[in-house]
Amino acid sequence: MYERFYELRERPFALSPDPDYLYPSRVHREALDYLRYGLESHAGFVVITGEIGSGKTTLLQTLLRGLDAQTTVGRIVNTMLEPRELLETIMIDFGLDPSGRSKPVMLRDLAEYLVDQRLAGRLILLVIDEAQNLSLAALEELRMLSNLETEKSKLLQIVLVGQPNLRDKLAAPELEQLRQRITVSYHLSPLDSEETAKYINHRLRRASIGAPLEFPRDVTDIVHTRSRGVPRIINVICDATLVFGYAEERRQIDAGLMADVLVELEATGVLPPVRTAAETTRQAVPAGAVSAGDVNSPSVVPVAPAILPQSAPAAVAQPDVAATYAAARALLEEAKSRAAQLDQREQMLRQRERELADQRRVLAEEYRLLRTRPTAPPPPATRVGGPSPAFAPVGPGAGSRTEGARFTPVRHETAWARIKRLMLGNTSSALEEN
Repeated sequence: MYERFYELRERPFALSPDPDYLYPSRVHREALDYLRYGLESHAGFVVITGEIGSGKTTLLQTLLRGLDAQTTVGRIVNTMLEPRELLETIMIDFGLDPSGRSKPVMLRDLAEYLVDQRLAGRLILLVIDEAQNLSLAALEELRMLSNLETEKSKLLQIVLVGQPNLRDKLAAPELEQLRQRITVSYHLSPLDSEETAKYINHRLRRASIGAPLEFPRDVTDIVHTRSRGVPRIINVICDATLVFGYAEERRQIDAGLMADVLVELEATGVLPPVRTAAETTRQAVPAGAVSAGDVNSPSVVPVAPAILPQSAPAAVAQPDVAATYAAARALLEEAKSRAAQLDQREQMLRQRERELADQRRVLAEEYRLLRTRPTAPPPPATRVGGPSPAFAPVGPGAGSRTEGARFTPVRHETAWARIKRLMLGNTSSALEEN
């Protein structure tokens, strides 16, 4: 459409991941170094993460293009798979037929294929794109596949490429064994303003067939601010800018044209509304590589020094993020402390309830025994002068000494009052009197 007007061989900002247009920024060079190190050292797992549109797939295409003919590559891009489906997909990608086979048979066939390839002097590389969509069970299945190895090295090298939440998924306690097998991990950070300007003009030079068009620095700064340095959004904005410039027959791109383009892209919903500085700061993810066993720790892989974003916004954002994180940790610790105190108090209340219940059971049993205890017969009369002073005769023939006559204890009323006191809660004193 605008290619002839701007003397371009093709659209320089197409969204397809073309390795010819990969701009070797600092983070992309370092990511390629880490990938090559992982492959050359026959590492177990290599993890590459980055925001949507950060150039992960283009980076991967560049890596695969540079591999020699002695490397067999299997690549999976549809990752909404369960463990068995993942195993079947891997076999199909390597040219094996999994149809009608049980899982043990599939594993045996895959192991035989890997051994045959190694004996033939070939390396087997499995690349899984969009790996953040894999379930924990599917990731554990990959770990089991990595157990296929010789005494010297792994038979299967695995590269996981995904969005930042892949790192969160790998941090799950269920994947501790998988984490320990990650030898290299790298996060692609966005481009800074200087790299954004070089990225845009690099792609224009690659596509040019005449004097290359160049975006001035004030325009690239606007693009960087609006795109936050994400390559895919940069491409969307720059492609729309060339379309608008062609429509208005403007061979030079200026800030006014760029402002009109951004307004139109936001009005049509191509670009989301502008985020505040605070929101952008909270979502900033520093770049860096990590070592085996922990995808969130500083790197100890001897390929490049520790990686820190060098742009000014990132440097300002770090203290705010640290302060927010510290405040959140403090609130979390306070909540944990209060929860522990509440748990302790609840346990004491439950213990007190159990003690009171036990005391009530004891008192109820004593009361039952007193109610059901038979009245003792009077002792044999041994003196003259009437019945024993401890008993008063009741009923017909009162005063007679007939066997079986009923007697009422004189102290019965006092005992009943005593039971009432016990039932009303004077437990400790009543027990001491007993």
